[in-house]
Amino acid sequence: MARSKDFEVNIVLDKAMDLFWRQGYEKTSMQELVTHMGIHRRSMYDTFGDKHALYMEALDRYRDIQEKNIKIRIQPPISAKQAIRQMFEMTLCTEEDHPKGCLIVNTAVELAMYDSEAAAQVTEDFLNTEQLFYELLVSGQQTGEIAEHHNALNLAIYLNNAWVGLRVMVKATEDIEKLISIMDTTLAVLH
Repeated sequence: MARSKDFEVNIVLDKAMDLFWRQGYEKTSMQELVTHMGIHRRSMYDTFGDKHALYMEALDRYRDIQEKNIKIRIQPPISAKQAIRQMFEMTLCTEEDHPKGCLIVNTAVELAMYDSEAAAQVTEDFLNTEQLFYELLVSGQQTGEIAEHHNALNLAIYLNNAWVGLRVMVKATEDIEKLISIMDTTLAVLH
């Protein structure tokens, strides 16, 4: 007879996600994961597999949470420009209980060059974000809020690149005024 789990999978997965987000993949040991997650090593292997499989699940969980947060923040009736600004502002809002920056960007920097599965996750996330920016830009052009002369696809790629850069910068500086200036300068292209 199979034993039932003594833990909620998403709760321990969130704990693993938090540790990977704070420390990175390479610096996080199996013992640290087991301790931080509050489960037995055997339970971790039985539920998630090895460290890499756990990381990929944590990355999936992170992406799901981020997508939901973004969708909540950019719902109508806000305008396309406001929605784009909200996405950038989300990057600046660092809550005490969350690490700075972005787990997807951390993965791009740390693993994407030599881990094809991680690279695929990062690429998919970046493409999804570019698509979201594109849809917002087209919507803004249709309402007259964003000038028609902009190439929406190129601008979406630019905005995603700037957003990724900002998610790196929040890890490198405490200077919120500098970060706001970067955001404002970036978004000035929409005028």
